[in-house]
Order: sequence, then structure tokens, then C-alpha cells
Amino acid sequence: MKETNNMKEANNKKETNNKKETNNKKETNNKKEVNNKKETNNKLLPINENQPQGLLVAIGGKEDKEEVLEILTTLISLVNSETPKIEVITTATNYPEVAGREYIAAFSRGGENSVSILNIDTREAANDAGLLGRIIAADIIFFTGGDQLRITSILAGSLLMEEIKRRYLEEHCIIAGTSAGAAAMSRTMIYGGAGNETHQKGTVHVGDGIGLIDNVVIDTHFLERGRFSRLMQILSMNPVNVGIGLGEDAGIIIEGGHIIRAIGTGMIVILDGQNLMYSNVADIKFDEAIAMENLIIHTIVEGHGFDLKGRKYLRPGDLSNLSVSSW
Repeated sequence: MKETNNMKEANNKKETNNKKETNNKKETNNKKEVNNKKETNNKLLPINENQPQGLLVAIGGKEDKEEVLEILTTLISLVNSETPKIEVITTATNYPEVAGREYIAAFSRGGENSVSILNIDTREAANDAGLLGRIIAADIIFFTGGDQLRITSILAGSLLMEEIKRRYLEEHCIIAGTSAGAAAMSRTMIYGGAGNETHQKGTVHVGDGIGLIDNVVIDTHFLERGRFSRLMQILSMNPVNVGIGLGEDAGIIIEGGHIIRAIGTGMIVILDGQNLMYSNVADIKFDEAIAMENLIIHTIVEGHGFDLKGRKYLRPGDLSNLSVSSW
């Protein structure tokens, strides 16, 4: 009898221990799963997994071209050459000759630079292999303002654009753009929507940009034209995006595909939807107002920045070890 009881007691202990072990394993696995989910959520921006070797410089429009030329001078300083070669692409504008003269004069004020104009206004020209040499030789490829749809409809997928993208990814090349030239850089591109109406669902016009950077949406003339709600609406539909609103005479340098540094005299607004708790955008009708809870908003000015991968604000001290001056 005692032996039987001892066996029962031993079996009960084993069963209890097995249950505890099973529960511990479940708890450990649950913790791992939670931690893995957290880690996944912290990697919301798989931006350019193969880190680009080039720099993006996006400008909000109306940069100073006549006096201090702070942004354009900074742009030139990123090139490791005494005589930088600059190709100005005027595809976006309906007045290419006027824009070309303005930028030749502005870049010439910044030093002894070699400035040429590429007025590519047809798909045929965008696929002209004879122009590839100029793209390959350029230190800076600069897109003017105008209409970003002209950039995408004429250049996207073309021989020249594919070479521009290749150089950005593989070489020490600077791709810059102002106004429409900046708005077209991201994969998701805003191309329309009046600022006083875009708090209403369906009033922002969005298409594909040229795709130099993912999960980012760039808007320009942001403060001056009241365009806050344009980016707000984009993030309500997909909070994985980071909205970058560039004020006039303000710009950003994007290094390694994710480190942002502000330049110029203006302000940049950053909208981050990673902690968005609620939006009514899926439940309302077109033209009804959008509500959002817990949208993060930052502002940066020259000397400040933002890490797109880590979703982290960068103060001047944080940027000290991230300088692109070695270029």
C-alpha cells in the first residue's frame, strides 16, 4: 500500500513538474513571440536595405538663389571636387530656359562649377543612350520645380532614370531636387490637393514617385501653403509612412537612406504615425473630415535631424558623429 501511495505521489509530482515545465516553455515562447513582435514593430521602415552610397537632398522650394545661397552652397560643399559637375534637369517646368538660366547663374555664384542643363521633355529623350554619359559624369543631378507628374510620366522607368537610381545606390553621387523635384523622390508621391480641403477624405491626389526612398512621403512649400492636412491624410491611410513637410528655403540631406539632416533657413515638419492609435478614415464617406489619435509631430531646423529607421529625433549633439563632411 505504502509503495503504491509512493508511486502515486511520485507520478503526481512528475505530472506537476511536467505541467510547470510546459507552462514555463509556453510562457518563454510567448515572451519570445511578444519580443519578436516588438522588434518587428520597431523595424517599420525597411528603407533601402542595401544602404545607398549616394545622398538625397530634398528642398522645399524657393531656395535663395541670389544672396546667401545657403542651401545651394551646402549642396556644392558635399562634393569632393574643386570643380563639381552639375546637371540640372528641367523636365518638371514649362519654362525650362528660364529655370536653366536661373540655376546656371545661382550655381556659378557658388564657385567655379560646371553647370549644364538637361531639358528632357519626351520619353524618347529620356531613353536616349547618348545622354547617359552626362548622367554618369555628374557629381550632382538636380531636378527643378514645376509639376512632379511631368517628372514621373516622362522619366520613370527610362534609361536615364534607371542610371540615376543605380548611381544613387552604388556611387558617391548626389541627387537633389526642389519643390516638384523633391516631391517626386519618394515611392509614394503627392501631386495635388488644396490645403484648405485636404482634411477631408479623398481630397489628396497620390501616385507613384520615382522611388529613391520608401515609406516616406515628401511635401513642399509646406508651411507657406498650409499643407499639413495633406500629409496627415496620407498617414491616416497608412501609418507606416513618415511624412516630411519641407518649408520654403528649407531642405534635408538624407544619408544612408535614413539619416536626415536639416539645412537652410526654413523649417521642416515631420509627421510620424508609428504610434497611431485610431483613425476614422476607413469608416467615413468621401469629403468627410478625418480624425486621428496620437499622431507624432516633430519640427527640425538647421543642425537638427531625424533617423527614419529608428524613428528618433536627432539633436545637434546626436548628429556630431553622423557628419557627411567627409564627402
